[in-house]
Amino acid sequence: MSKKLLIETHTVKISPSQLTENVNTESGNLMVEGILATAEVKNGNGRYYSKGLWDREMDKYSELIEQRRSMGELDHPESTVINLKNVSHLISEYWWDGDNCMGKIEILPTPSGNILKELIKSGVTVGVSSRGMGSLEDKGGVMEVQDDFELLCWDFVSTPSNPGSFMHTLNEGKNVITYDYTNVNKVIHEILCSKGSCPITY
Repeated sequence: MSKKLLIETHTVKISPSQLTENVNTESGNLMVEGILATAEVKNGNGRYYSKGLWDREMDKYSELIEQRRSMGELDHPESTVINLKNVSHLISEYWWDGDNCMGKIEILPTPSGNILKELIKSGVTVGVSSRGMGSLEDKGGVMEVQDDFELLCWDFVSTPSNPGSFMHTLNEGKNVITYDYTNVNKVIHEILCSKGSCPITY
């Protein structure tokens, strides 16, 4: 079986009122947390990842976290390479809560990170999505991800495949405000073009 690019997405809902209260104390960057991946269930893409597989890959990924190399991009490229020009965030920590792999994500002050932060401040619902390489085997209608799977990174994307999982800013217990933006490109266009000059066309 040949390996292919595998992408899985969870929804991120963040309250704009909490943005100033949820920063990395060392860097001052915005932090969000929530589910990165769910094991032992058929996901929205019809794929199944065992907990042992995710556990193995997260154990390897923890080295990148320690070295602050656990970067991801804004939007999914069709590539196995992380493009530094598009980096928007870092995974700063992970842990398990049952079969859910939880994580903290630091939004970086890069061009893509600033766009992501503005989207969050505008109340846009975005998805956090794993990017990896691996092969699949059909097990009675469920595509089981095989042991050759390699986790590459997590990206922020516009289209969620698992609407039941949410990320939150780190301050718990406040109401979450969300707005129905279905086209992130439109919102990016509005942000970049709000001052009269428009560097992109929509």
